[in-house]
Amino acid sequence: MTKIRINDMAYGGAQYARVSPEQCQKLHNASLEILARTGARLYDQEAIDLLKKAGSSVSDGNRVRIPAGLVEKAFSTVPKRVTLYDQNGQAAMFLEEGQCYYGPGSDCLHIVDHRTGERRDPVLQDVVEGMRVCDALPNIDFVMSMFLPSDVGEMVSDRYQMEAMLHNTAKPIIYVTNEFSGCVDAVEMAEAVAGGAEALKLRPFAACYINVTTGLQHNEDALQKLLFLAERGLPALYIPVCIGGISGPISVAGSVALTNAGVLVGLVLSQLKREGSPFITSGMSGEALDMRTMVSPYCEPDHRGIPHALAHHYNLPMFGLGGCSDSKLVDQQAAAEAALTMMAETLGGANLIHDLGYLESGLSGSLAQLVICNEIVSWIECFTAPVEVNDETLALDLIDQEGPDGQFLDSDHTMKYFRKRWYPEVFERGNYDQWQADGGLGLGERAAVRVDKILAEHQIEPLPEKVAREIKTIVKRAEQSFE
Repeated sequence: MTKIRINDMAYGGAQYARVSPEQCQKLHNASLEILARTGARLYDQEAIDLLKKAGSSVSDGNRVRIPAGLVEKAFSTVPKRVTLYDQNGQAAMFLEEGQCYYGPGSDCLHIVDHRTGERRDPVLQDVVEGMRVCDALPNIDFVMSMFLPSDVGEMVSDRYQMEAMLHNTAKPIIYVTNEFSGCVDAVEMAEAVAGGAEALKLRPFAACYINVTTGLQHNEDALQKLLFLAERGLPALYIPVCIGGISGPISVAGSVALTNAGVLVGLVLSQLKREGSPFITSGMSGEALDMRTMVSPYCEPDHRGIPHALAHHYNLPMFGLGGCSDSKLVDQQAAAEAALTMMAETLGGANLIHDLGYLESGLSGSLAQLVICNEIVSWIECFTAPVEVNDETLALDLIDQEGPDGQFLDSDHTMKYFRKRWYPEVFERGNYDQWQADGGLGLGERAAVRVDKILAEHQIEPLPEKVAREIKTIVKRAEQSFE
C-alpha cells in the first residue's frame, strides 16, 4: 500500500533565535561605522602598518580608522569552519553552524576544594587534577587550564599550565598566555607533541584565547599573538573585553556593537597577515557592570543570544561562555546558573562553550561544579537532539496489541528502546530509601565523590619521554629568561 506524506518536516535539533537578521545587519553596520568614524587605538607598529598599507587612515600615531571595504574583503577569505584535533591527530571538534562543544575556563585565582569545601589559592597540582578530571568526563570536549597556580613564578605560570595540559589529557586545548613570548612557547610545546610546525598546522589541537583590552584599544601582546598565529596558520580566538558602563555603553546593543567592532579589527588583521588564517569570533559581548555591587557578573541574561546571532550572521565559528555562576559555593544558585547559561549558549549555537565549573564571577573554580556541569551537558544534549518520530517509535501496532488492559514492561520494544532514554550519573532520582542507603548525599557531595573516584582510578597515556623532555626544556628556558 502506498503511503504519501506531505509537509512532514523534521527538525535537526532545537530552533532558537533571539534577534532577527535585520537586527544583526544593524549591529554589523553600527560596528562598521565605529571603525570608520571613531577608529581604534592599536599598540603594535606592524598591525598599524598592515592596516595603513591596505587603505586605513592613521592619526595621532596609532588611532586607526578602517574602511568598510577592508572588513568585507576579510569575510571573503576567512574560513567559515575551523577543525580542532586531539593530540593523537584525530578530528575532535568541527567549529561550524550547529555544533556545540563544552569545556572549563582558565586562570581562576581561587579554588573551592572539593575535599574540604575551603576556598584557597590554587597550586600547580590543582591544574594537574583539573586536567585529569576533564579527561575523564565524557561531555567535556576541550580543556583550559582552570586555575592560576600560585606555587610557580608568575611570569611562567602559563608555561606550567600548558605543560600540565599536554601531560594530562589528549583533548583539544584552548590556552591563555601572560604575554607574547608565552604564546610562542606554547606553540613550540604543541609542535613538539604534534611532530613539528607543519604537523600542528595541518592538525591543530591547540588554539590561543587572546584577551584584548577593549573594542577600541588593542594591546601590544594581543596584536603580536594574533599576527604570529596568523602567519603560522594556527587558530586564534580574538576576544575584546567590553564592560557596559565602564569601557562601553551600558545598553546591550551599544556594548555588542562596540565589542564587535574590536573583533572585526582582529579579523581584518588576521587576513591581511595571511589570507585564510583560521579565526574564531566572540560570542561573549554585551556584558555590563552591576551598578549595585560594582561586580562584573557572569550570568546575567540581558545579552545572551545576541552576539551568537551576529556570529551566525557572519557564518564564523564562535567562542561562548556558560556553565558558570556568580555564587561563591557549589550550591543551588551555582547549579541553576550553570544550567541556564549552558542552555542559553547551546540554543544560541556557540561552538566553544567555556567556563564550566566557574564560580564567584570567574574568580573561583570547582572540580565538583565541573562534574555537575558535565551532567547538565548530558541533559541538554538529550533535550536538543532530533526527535525520532516514525512507525517504529510510534509503536501503534504494539499499543493496539496490548490494548487498554495490557502492559509494556516485558515487551521487545521496551527492551530495545529503554536504553535510549536519558539516565543521570550524579543527579538523584531514586526513591527516598535508596537515597538514604547510598549515604543521603546532596548534589555537591555526590559530585565531590565522583571527583575523588576519577582521581583515584582514571589513567592517562603518558607523553613519550623525548617529547616530555623537550616540553620541560621550554619551561625551564622561560624561567631562566625571567630571572
